[in-house]
Amino acid sequence: MSEASPKDAVPPRFPGESLAYRRAREELLGAEAQLRRHEEDLAEQRRALPLGGTPPDYAFEEWDPSACAPRSVRLSELFADGKRALLIYSFMFNPGATGAPLEIACPLCTSMVDGLDGVLPHVTERVNVAVATKAPIARLHAHAHTRGWRNARLLSTSGTSYNRDYGAERSDSEQLPMASIFVRPNGVVRHFWSSELLSAPAEPGNSPRHVDFMWPLWAIFDRTPEGRGGDWWPSLAY
Repeated sequence: MSEASPKDAVPPRFPGESLAYRRAREELLGAEAQLRRHEEDLAEQRRALPLGGTPPDYAFEEWDPSACAPRSVRLSELFADGKRALLIYSFMFNPGATGAPLEIACPLCTSMVDGLDGVLPHVTERVNVAVATKAPIARLHAHAHTRGWRNARLLSTSGTSYNRDYGAERSDSEQLPMASIFVRPNGVVRHFWSSELLSAPAEPGNSPRHVDFMWPLWAIFDRTPEGRGGDWWPSLAY
């Protein structure tokens, strides 16, 4: 599929629009193009990061459907041949009303993986992907079944220091949504990038937006007159 070159691109005129609308829209278009250039510069800067540290070869748990029981898998075993990068998204469970630890699936994380699961057959052509939680793997597996997830590789980090090591857990054990990229050059796993924007100060009223790159519903809302809104969050059921 070819794209029109910039010299061929002409902003459209839409039925019934006013001159004031077209002037304002073209001013916004310039800002959008500037943001696109900045995003491309950021992507290039991100790709140029030096390699980070070497993580422990954590022993995670995943669900073995043939045995209907957990099995152990090492971080180094999550890399398929020919795929250099591994994305791990840290999925949150919250304490239940009875005080049971990590009992209730986070609606926001659920919304994100609902969408991610659908595009994973495309993404995993190039990148290894896993969804990991501190909760028991049986709990995440059961939640995935209720959501109809078919493609996400599900892991439990229980019994490891992964969440604490990679910013997915606070000192009081509160879970955090984090995305991390690892690579395996020459057979050695190295950390490459994490969504540390979560810890950067945000403007009043703004969310961290550190994992928006894999959560497209917010980009859709951003293009409506109402925007994201301050009082709406995804739910587990509608």
